[in-house]
Amino acid sequence: MGSSVDRKVTSSMDRSQAKSDATDVIPSVSVTTADDILRAIRRIVQGITIHSKQLYRQTGLTVPQLLCLRAIAEAGDEEITAAQVSRSIRIGPATVTGILDRLERSDLIRRERRSTDRRKISLVLTAKGKERLATRSLQDRLVSRVMALDESSRQNMLNGLEQVVEMIDASSIEAAPVLASGDLAKEALEE
Repeated sequence: MGSSVDRKVTSSMDRSQAKSDATDVIPSVSVTTADDILRAIRRIVQGITIHSKQLYRQTGLTVPQLLCLRAIAEAGDEEITAAQVSRSIRIGPATVTGILDRLERSDLIRRERRSTDRRKISLVLTAKGKERLATRSLQDRLVSRVMALDESSRQNMLNGLEQVVEMIDASSIEAAPVLASGDLAKEALEE
Protein backbone atom coordinates (compact mmCIF):
# COMPACT_ATOMS: atom_id res chain seq x y z
CA MET A 1 0.00 0.00 0.00
CA GLY A 2 1.19 3.47 -0.77
CA SER A 3 1.62 6.25 1.71
CA SER A 4 -0.64 9.27 1.83
CA VAL A 5 2.13 11.22 0.08
CA ASP A 6 2.06 8.70 -2.78
CA ARG A 7 -1.72 9.01 -3.02
CA LYS A 8 -1.47 12.84 -3.05
CA VAL A 9 1.16 12.75 -5.81
CA THR A 10 -0.88 10.23 -7.78
CA SER A 11 -4.03 12.26 -7.22
CA SER A 12 -2.20 15.43 -8.26
CA MET A 13 -0.86 13.68 -11.37
CA ASP A 14 -4.34 12.40 -12.20
CA ARG A 15 -5.73 15.95 -11.96
CA SER A 16 -2.87 17.26 -14.07
CA GLN A 17 -3.47 14.53 -16.66
CA ALA A 18 -7.20 15.25 -16.60
CA LYS A 19 -6.50 18.95 -17.25
CA SER A 20 -4.14 18.02 -20.06
CA ASP A 21 -6.73 15.67 -21.53
CA ALA A 22 -9.39 18.37 -21.27
CA THR A 23 -7.24 20.90 -23.10
CA ASP A 24 -6.41 18.29 -25.73
CA VAL A 25 -10.12 17.68 -26.31
CA ILE A 26 -11.09 21.34 -26.53
CA PRO A 27 -8.75 22.20 -29.42
CA SER A 28 -9.73 19.09 -31.34
CA VAL A 29 -13.42 19.99 -30.98
CA SER A 30 -12.63 23.56 -32.03
CA VAL A 31 -10.52 22.38 -34.94
CA THR A 32 -13.31 20.04 -36.01
CA THR A 33 -15.82 22.88 -35.86
CA ALA A 34 -13.46 25.18 -37.76
CA ASP A 35 -12.91 22.45 -40.35
CA ASP A 36 -16.68 22.00 -40.69
CA ILE A 37 -17.10 25.74 -41.23
CA LEU A 38 -14.33 25.77 -43.84
CA ARG A 39 -15.88 22.77 -45.58
CA ALA A 40 -19.28 24.49 -45.63
CA ILE A 41 -17.76 27.64 -47.14
CA ARG A 42 -15.90 25.55 -49.72
CA ARG A 43 -19.12 23.71 -50.64
CA ILE A 44 -20.87 27.06 -51.14
CA VAL A 45 -18.07 28.30 -53.42
CA GLN A 46 -18.00 25.03 -55.37
CA GLY A 47 -21.80 24.97 -55.66
CA ILE A 48 -21.81 28.47 -57.14
CA THR A 49 -19.03 27.57 -59.57
CA ILE A 50 -20.76 24.35 -60.66
CA HIS A 51 -24.07 26.16 -61.13
CA SER A 52 -22.46 28.97 -63.13
CA LYS A 53 -20.87 26.41 -65.47
CA GLN A 54 -24.12 24.46 -65.84
CA LEU A 55 -26.07 27.64 -66.56
CA TYR A 56 -23.54 28.62 -69.22
CA ARG A 57 -23.60 25.13 -70.83
CA GLN A 58 -27.41 25.07 -70.90
CA THR A 59 -28.07 28.63 -72.04
CA GLY A 60 -24.82 30.14 -73.23
CA LEU A 61 -25.38 32.84 -70.59
CA THR A 62 -23.46 33.83 -67.51
CA VAL A 63 -25.37 34.78 -64.35
CA PRO A 64 -24.69 38.52 -64.86
CA GLN A 65 -25.93 38.27 -68.46
CA LEU A 66 -29.10 36.59 -67.27
CA LEU A 67 -29.59 39.33 -64.66
CA CYS A 68 -29.18 42.02 -67.33
CA LEU A 69 -31.76 40.31 -69.55
CA ARG A 70 -34.17 40.11 -66.61
CA ALA A 71 -33.71 43.78 -65.73
CA ILE A 72 -34.52 44.72 -69.32
CA ALA A 73 -37.54 42.39 -69.39
CA GLU A 74 -38.86 43.79 -66.09
CA ALA A 75 -38.91 47.27 -67.61
CA GLY A 76 -41.64 46.02 -69.94
CA ASP A 77 -42.70 48.75 -72.34
CA GLU A 78 -40.88 51.40 -70.30
CA GLU A 79 -37.56 52.58 -71.62
CA ILE A 80 -34.51 51.29 -69.78
CA THR A 81 -30.93 52.43 -70.26
CA ALA A 82 -27.61 50.77 -69.48
CA ALA A 83 -27.25 53.03 -66.43
CA GLN A 84 -30.65 51.90 -65.14
CA VAL A 85 -29.73 48.23 -65.66
CA SER A 86 -26.49 48.86 -63.79
CA ARG A 87 -28.36 50.35 -60.83
CA SER A 88 -31.02 47.65 -60.93
CA ILE A 89 -28.62 44.72 -60.71
CA ARG A 90 -25.98 46.62 -58.69
CA ILE A 91 -23.09 45.95 -61.01
CA GLY A 92 -20.81 48.77 -62.13
CA PRO A 93 -21.64 50.65 -65.35
CA ALA A 94 -18.42 49.66 -67.14
CA THR A 95 -19.04 45.98 -66.38
CA VAL A 96 -22.67 46.21 -67.48
CA THR A 97 -21.63 47.90 -70.74
CA GLY A 98 -19.36 44.93 -71.54
CA ILE A 99 -22.13 42.48 -70.71
CA LEU A 100 -24.63 44.39 -72.86
CA ASP A 101 -22.16 44.45 -75.77
CA ARG A 102 -21.95 40.66 -75.59
CA LEU A 103 -25.74 40.31 -75.38
CA GLU A 104 -26.14 42.56 -78.40
CA ARG A 105 -23.56 40.58 -80.41
CA SER A 106 -25.50 37.42 -79.53
CA ASP A 107 -28.72 39.05 -80.79
CA LEU A 108 -30.37 38.87 -77.36
CA ILE A 109 -30.88 42.64 -77.03
CA ARG A 110 -31.02 45.70 -79.27
CA ARG A 111 -30.01 49.25 -78.49
CA GLU A 112 -32.56 51.77 -79.80
CA ARG A 113 -33.17 55.50 -79.70
CA ARG A 114 -36.84 55.44 -78.70
CA SER A 115 -37.42 58.57 -76.71
CA THR A 116 -37.69 62.16 -77.79
CA ASP A 117 -34.22 62.65 -76.33
CA ARG A 118 -32.02 61.28 -79.15
CA ARG A 119 -29.03 61.06 -76.79
CA LYS A 120 -30.79 58.39 -74.75
CA ILE A 121 -30.29 54.79 -75.88
CA SER A 122 -32.84 52.28 -74.67
CA LEU A 123 -32.37 48.54 -74.38
CA VAL A 124 -34.90 46.13 -75.84
CA LEU A 125 -35.05 42.34 -75.70
CA THR A 126 -35.14 40.47 -78.98
CA ALA A 127 -37.31 37.38 -79.47
CA LYS A 128 -34.20 35.27 -78.91
CA GLY A 129 -33.51 37.17 -75.68
CA LYS A 130 -37.05 36.51 -74.44
CA GLU A 131 -36.59 32.78 -75.04
CA ARG A 132 -33.49 32.68 -72.85
CA LEU A 133 -35.32 34.23 -69.90
CA ALA A 134 -37.12 30.98 -69.07
CA THR A 135 -34.03 29.81 -67.17
CA ARG A 136 -34.31 29.74 -63.38
CA SER A 137 -30.95 30.30 -61.72
CA LEU A 138 -29.48 29.16 -58.43
CA GLN A 139 -29.79 32.74 -57.29
CA ASP A 140 -33.55 32.68 -57.96
CA ARG A 141 -33.94 29.51 -55.92
CA LEU A 142 -31.79 30.85 -53.07
CA VAL A 143 -33.66 34.16 -52.89
CA SER A 144 -36.98 32.31 -52.90
CA ARG A 145 -35.86 30.01 -50.08
CA VAL A 146 -34.34 32.83 -48.03
CA MET A 147 -37.52 34.87 -48.34
CA ALA A 148 -39.52 31.86 -47.10
CA LEU A 149 -37.59 32.05 -43.79
CA ASP A 150 -38.90 34.20 -40.97
CA GLU A 151 -37.23 37.57 -40.42
CA SER A 152 -35.27 36.36 -37.40
CA SER A 153 -33.78 33.42 -39.33
CA ARG A 154 -32.85 35.69 -42.24
CA GLN A 155 -31.16 38.14 -39.87
CA ASN A 156 -29.27 35.33 -38.10
CA MET A 157 -28.07 34.01 -41.46
CA LEU A 158 -26.93 37.48 -42.52
CA ASN A 159 -25.14 38.07 -39.22
CA GLY A 160 -23.28 34.74 -39.49
CA LEU A 161 -22.26 35.38 -43.09
CA GLU A 162 -21.11 38.92 -42.25
CA GLN A 163 -18.95 37.47 -39.45
CA VAL A 164 -17.33 35.12 -41.96
CA VAL A 165 -16.71 38.04 -44.34
CA GLU A 166 -14.97 39.95 -41.55
CA MET A 167 -12.94 36.91 -40.49
CA ILE A 168 -11.51 36.52 -43.97
CA ASP A 169 -10.78 40.26 -44.20
CA ALA A 170 -13.19 40.75 -47.09
CA SER A 171 -15.31 43.56 -45.63
CA SER A 172 -13.86 46.17 -47.97
CA ILE A 173 -14.58 44.17 -51.12
CA GLU A 174 -17.43 45.61 -53.18
CA ALA A 175 -19.77 42.84 -54.28
CA ALA A 176 -22.91 42.87 -56.34
CA PRO A 177 -25.75 40.70 -55.04
CA VAL A 178 -24.96 38.10 -57.68
CA LEU A 179 -24.25 34.42 -57.17
CA ALA A 180 -21.54 33.92 -59.74
CA SER A 181 -18.01 32.71 -59.51
CA GLY A 182 -15.09 34.86 -60.52
CA ASP A 183 -14.66 38.56 -61.18
CA LEU A 184 -17.64 40.16 -62.94
CA ALA A 185 -15.57 42.99 -64.45
CA LYS A 186 -13.00 40.53 -65.78
CA GLU A 187 -15.78 38.34 -67.18
CA ALA A 188 -17.28 41.28 -69.04
CA LEU A 189 -13.91 42.11 -70.60
CA GLU A 190 -13.30 38.50 -71.65
CA GLU A 191 -16.66 38.23 -73.37
